[in-house]
Amino acid sequence: MDVKIKTALVSVSDKNGVVDFAKALSKMGVRIISTGGTAKALSQAGIKVVGIESVTGFPEMMNGRVKTLHPKIHGGLLGLRDKKEHKAAMEEHNIEPIDLVCVNLYPFEATIAKPDCTLEEAIENIDIGGPSMIRSAAKNHKYVTVVTEPGQYQQVIEQMQKNDGAVSGELRSDFARIAFGLTASYDAAISKYLNVERCQSAAPLC
Repeated sequence: MDVKIKTALVSVSDKNGVVDFAKALSKMGVRIISTGGTAKALSQAGIKVVGIESVTGFPEMMNGRVKTLHPKIHGGLLGLRDKKEHKAAMEEHNIEPIDLVCVNLYPFEATIAKPDCTLEEAIENIDIGGPSMIRSAAKNHKYVTVVTEPGQYQQVIEQMQKNDGAVSGELRSDFARIAFGLTASYDAAISKYLNVERCQSAAPLC
């Protein structure tokens, strides 16, 4: 089943190619929701964006730790559009569907690879909202396209240009599979790092 992209949420750490991607989406009439530094970069490039706080009704807070963890975001990602109960809940709570999520994660592995990286710095580079959105979008890939790396941008745009703004079910499924692999490896890297830290701080216990 093809799904037309009408609303996209774009929030990336690696901003390589994201401005051109968002410009192409915008030219096809896609409404773009964005956060923090990504919203600033897109706005400076002349792209119209809707700030995440306009959707959630809450400001980004706690140094950016809390911004996308909200029912209006995850309801928009997880809502099944062919279920009456889901549609009714979305209407009742003014939740708009989100058709595409473009997210890449805080650079945890690059951070811990630095020789002077502290535990505190490593912890601050554990992404929470990003994996949550990726997993929500990937779970509901029947309706939502989840984009997790710049190399996928062109595939999405080409499909949309050829298909009146829609993305195929096959591509959504492929991207969901990649997305779950990404979050799994991300969590594995965090677990490995914390286990090593524990052993180094309490060597006799390991």
